Amino acid sequence: QVQLVESGGGVVQAGGSLRLSCAASGSAFSMYAMGWFRQAPGKVRELVSAISRSGNSIYYADSVKGRFTISRDNAKSTVYLQMNSLKPEDTAVYYCAADLGVGTIVKNALEYDYWGQGTQVTVSS
Repeated sequence: QVQLVESGGGVVQAGGSLRLSCAASGSAFSMYAMGWFRQAPGKVRELVSAISRSGNSIYYADSVKGRFTISRDNAKSTVYLQMNSLKPEDTAVYYCAADLGVGTIVKNALEYDYWGQGTQVTVSS
């Protein structure tokens, strides 16, 4: 069993930055592929970024490429999402998720085994 706790959300002006953290409890964090998703009101949950177990493979959605950076520290059982040049359309609840499967980069939300409770990010114009 893994528990994921996100932090770092908040309210920021357009052009600003936030750093989200997702701390995992339980064992063997390095065995999980990790992903950051977001869900805006009235919209489906979408994958923002994903990272492999080792951190060597990374995926970004086109909408955040060049602005967001995902990283992980397996020693601290934590995955991060550095968000720069934020736009109002980035406003959403952000969730981290963990996958115990065999995939390197997991894009399908249904494949993730564990989810955090979410953290709100609001970008004002």
